[in-house]
Amino acid sequence: MEYIYGKNSVLELLNTDWQIYEIMVSRTLEDKKLIDFLKSKKVKLTFCDKKELDDLVSGNHQGIVAKVEDFKYVSLEEILENKKGIYNFIVILDHIEDPHNLGAILRTVEAVGADGVIIPKDRSVKVNPTVLKTSVGAALHVPICIVSNLNDTIHKLKKVGIWIVGTSAKETSVHYQSIDYKMNLAVVIGNEGKGLSDLVRKKCDFLIKIPMKGKINSLNASVATGVILYEVLRQRETQGGGNNQKL
Repeated sequence: MEYIYGKNSVLELLNTDWQIYEIMVSRTLEDKKLIDFLKSKKVKLTFCDKKELDDLVSGNHQGIVAKVEDFKYVSLEEILENKKGIYNFIVILDHIEDPHNLGAILRTVEAVGADGVIIPKDRSVKVNPTVLKTSVGAALHVPICIVSNLNDTIHKLKKVGIWIVGTSAKETSVHYQSIDYKMNLAVVIGNEGKGLSDLVRKKCDFLIKIPMKGKINSLNASVATGVILYEVLRQRETQGGGNNQKL
């Protein structure tokens, strides 16, 4: 069983086919419009003390917590079949550990219309209440696949014609806008502190970097993801497309 909390996340939950066991609302919540809306839905609604909600979740629940079925992960094949446009558009997360980063990344992935996200089984944060809250419900709409071996998965993607573009601050990396993203694509985002693992980096067809003009030499993983994914979207929505490196 999972807990989803926060007004926006719970409201977004009601727009999905997730099984909702119960929505718990604090007796001190004064949002009459929200309460009336929840009462109009065919879902069990329970009013309780705020402390009960505090004991269930650690974040700011805003007086509302939903008990739902466990998060449903998908297979790699389902993500490949979920291609929404002419080209595949997949995001691979190389051991992202911060739930706030994962939540923010999923929000961006959903916003740009990417096909799905791949995360490794070990040493990586999974979808949890904090991720769901940070994504403002976007995680409920993004296909997410957990794989045992990221390198084997990348090999499978390359075999079906998907190009792998990794983010790396190394000098040999090219400017992120110099690549032509109008291709079957998987973007790899590295760990918050260590970046891409050596094996993953070696499997990338291209390594890209975002220029840094200040004294800090890197961006937060979720911010970097947003910059790159919106460049992919910009190019794909623009005919022609400037000085891009052709494959």
